[in-house]
Amino acid sequence: MRTLLTVAAIALLAGAPAAFAQSNDTSPDAVGPMVTADKVDTQTFVTTVPNANQFEIQSSKLAQEKSASADVKAFAKQMIEDHTKVAEDFKAAMSQGQTTASIKPAGPALGPKEQQMLGELKEASGKDFDQKYIKMQIDAHRDAVALFSTYAKSGDDPAMKEFAKKTLPVLKTHEKHVKELAVAHQG
Repeated sequence: MRTLLTVAAIALLAGAPAAFAQSNDTSPDAVGPMVTADKVDTQTFVTTVPNANQFEIQSSKLAQEKSASADVKAFAKQMIEDHTKVAEDFKAAMSQGQTTASIKPAGPALGPKEQQMLGELKEASGKDFDQKYIKMQIDAHRDAVALFSTYAKSGDDPAMKEFAKKTLPVLKTHEKHVKELAVAHQG
């Protein structure tokens, strides 16, 4: 169960592309959060995780409502369960962490890109919905695995680093599962 929540958190992170962009530009003129091929700063990590996690939950709730495919609905159910757990684990890690990084006091709100993707899902139906949902999940989990993997290796907050390490296997499992869904729903 813990692994599934981890995967859900990663999937949510995938919806926050700026945090996942693997840029080697760390010059003072670089725009955006501190993300390089080998380092993710704690502020970027703690602001990306809740946003990505919330996207995973909301998009998966839509999938449970709109998909006509039993396998997509089952995957969505697992995403909701796992990412809900990831959110709980994240809060626990934040309370134990040494970071002074903060998340928005109002809680995790979706960014403009995630809101746009949810809008696309709301407008889609049938096979088109399933294909969009699966593609978004593949992208989100790829990004989440990259983010969590990098932070697990190079993070500077021990509690957050441990959270990333524990969540990573769940995200990798989700990534594998959604790729299998993509194959099953081709064409």
